[in-house]
Amino acid sequence: MSRYEKGKESIESIQQRPLEEIFKEIDDIAPDLGRFVVEYPYSEIYTREEVDLKTREICTVAALVVLGTIPQLKDHINAALNVGNTPTEIVEIIMQMSAYCGFPKAINGIVAAKEVFIEKGIIE
Repeated sequence: MSRYEKGKESIESIQQRPLEEIFKEIDDIAPDLGRFVVEYPYSEIYTREEVDLKTREICTVAALVVLGTIPQLKDHINAALNVGNTPTEIVEIIMQMSAYCGFPKAINGIVAAKEVFIEKGIIE
């Protein structure tokens, strides 16, 4: 299996949607960027056996809260739910990040989580 095929299988199972949908915003202008994401983090990092996907996704959520990258944060909150993290765990990790990145980014993270929870029918 090629790195691309391995990464595609990984990302689609974690995100629970087709690859074409995941990168639709950038495919027309930078198709190689999506390929890089598929071939490196999702093929080489996410498939390593030393850490489970639940842990990897909650770490990714924490990192994206600190960075303040909301569109990708929402994707990874969704992915964190898909691989077994609970809404409570996600909220707690985002709240913990307030100590490291400040309240504005933590609040933005909570708002992003709320939007994902509403979209998934977890809360109203």
